[in-house]
Amino acid sequence: MQAAHIRLLQVFDEIYKTGSVTRAAEHLGLGQPAVSIALARLRAHFNDPLFVRIANVMEPTPLACELQEQVHGALASLEQVFGYRGSFDPTRAERTFTISMTDISQLVLLPSLWAHLRRTSPGIHIDIVPLSEQTPRLLESGEADLALGFVPQLEAGFYQQSLFRQRYVCVASADHPRIRQRLTLRQFEREEHAVVTSSGTGHLILAKEITSQGIRHNIALRVPNYLGIAFVIEQTDMLVTIPERLAEVLEGRGRFKVFPVPFALPDYAVKQHWHERFHHDPGHRWLRGVVSDLLSTARR
Repeated sequence: MQAAHIRLLQVFDEIYKTGSVTRAAEHLGLGQPAVSIALARLRAHFNDPLFVRIANVMEPTPLACELQEQVHGALASLEQVFGYRGSFDPTRAERTFTISMTDISQLVLLPSLWAHLRRTSPGIHIDIVPLSEQTPRLLESGEADLALGFVPQLEAGFYQQSLFRQRYVCVASADHPRIRQRLTLRQFEREEHAVVTSSGTGHLILAKEITSQGIRHNIALRVPNYLGIAFVIEQTDMLVTIPERLAEVLEGRGRFKVFPVPFALPDYAVKQHWHERFHHDPGHRWLRGVVSDLLSTARR
């Protein structure tokens, strides 16, 4: 494919996305006359206006709508062939990465990640989106670069790297009136519990094991994330069973007591996942290496 043909596809794609010849020119770094000429060539080639101005917006014709998926796919393929084999200098690069992660990962990873980026890669920016049922689609579409956490639904069809093993611990307020130096199974069953039900954690492992072992779990409060759970536990008599890495973050930041879970419970792997389309991208490889190194350092 000739460079001129690639430019025509880029013009088509930008006008389709922005609905504007002017904004398409700005995004492509071209003059507006050059974009107008390219649009005229496209119209002549397809014998169709492709985009019609309606209320100051360039609306696509039915043929343009049919072409868009093919044009976008062709450009993505070209980017994969040519762009992903390029070099990446994190000290000079200007790029935004989107990471899908749990609030636990935000607490554990983000402070060190941000400090590392500001020290070594000032042009790199990070957008965080929550792990959800939409995460596989976001990785496939390129709207997210990485997914970080315990995500069984990403075990098949995505690349993955184990970062560390995670286990659960029980946390109570330092002022808990009944739990002092140790937590017994009997106490675990008699006390009220708060549970966190967010995706991307080992919550399902915990619930399954408690049920299979016939352990009584008196759940008094369910919350969708971990960010507020520390304040709840610190100021009530409830217990919460949370990943050990989160407990390490909370210790020293409030009045808590941390205990081993008083029954057998398997650990699980926290991983980073990514789609095949980014596997060979130098910038993406750099980001995966940074995440792996930081979490390995934190683990040590």
